[in-house]
Amino acid sequence: MRTSPLTPRRALAALATVAVLVPLAACGNDGSGKGDSAGKGDSTELTVLAAASLTDVFKTAGKEYEKEHPGTKVTFSFAGSQELAAQVKQGAPADALVTADTRTMDGLKAETGKPVVIARNRLVIATGEGNPEKVKSLKDLTDSGLKVVLAAPEVPVGRYSKQVLDAQKLKVEPVSRETNVRAVLSKVELGEADAGIVYRTDAATAPGKVDAVDIPDSQNALASYPAATLKQSSHANRAADFVKWLRSDKAQKLLREAGFQKP
Repeated sequence: MRTSPLTPRRALAALATVAVLVPLAACGNDGSGKGDSAGKGDSTELTVLAAASLTDVFKTAGKEYEKEHPGTKVTFSFAGSQELAAQVKQGAPADALVTADTRTMDGLKAETGKPVVIARNRLVIATGEGNPEKVKSLKDLTDSGLKVVLAAPEVPVGRYSKQVLDAQKLKVEPVSRETNVRAVLSKVELGEADAGIVYRTDAATAPGKVDAVDIPDSQNALASYPAATLKQSSHANRAADFVKWLRSDKAQKLLREAGFQKP
C-alpha cells in the first residue's frame, strides 16, 4: 500500500488531534476530587482540620486509617474550633472538619457536607498534681485567692464552661482566657494556674501532671463533636470515606479508649 507524503497541512492536522486527545485523557481525574478513584500506586493526602481536644486520639486514629487505606496519608491541623471555622471561611485548603460543638459546625453549612456526630465529651476541673489547693467543686473556683484559667467564650470549651458556671450562678474571674482547651491545660500543668476547666479527655492526657476533679452530670455540659467533609476538598470521595470511618467500630473503640463518650 502506498502512503501519502506528510504534507505541512497534514502535519498540522495531526498535531491538532494530539492537542485535543491529551486533555481528554486527563479528564479521567479532573482534579476536583469528585470522582477520585485512584488506581494502584496513586497516593492521596487528606488534610483534616480538628478541634484541639482531639489531638492525641486523632494522631492514633490517623495511623490506623492509613493502615486500612494504603496510599492515603492523613494530615491533621489542630486548633480551637473557632480558629478552624475562620480558616474554612478564608478558603484554607482542607478536606474535612471536626469541631468540638455543633454550633460552630452549623455556622459553616455553606462550606460543608452534612455533618455527623462522632463522639461526645464532658467537663472536669483540672488542678495541679495532688490538687494542692483542695478544689472539690465548681463553687471553689469563685475563691478570689485561687488562680483560675478558662478558655475564651468564643471557644467551645469556654462556652461550655460559662454555661455550667452560669447555671450554678457562680462568678469566676479567670487570670487568663485561652484560645483552646490545650492552652488551658498547659497553664495548669506549668503551675501558672491553680485550676482550669477542660474536657475530661484532655485531663487524661496529662497523668502525673494534673488531677481531674469531676463535675456532677447534673451540673455538667455534654459536648458534641460533629465531623463533615468540606465542599472545597480536592478529594471529596476520600474525605467522605474518612468521615464515615470515624463512626466505624475501630475508630469508635479508639475514641472510647481515650475517654470520649458514644455519639
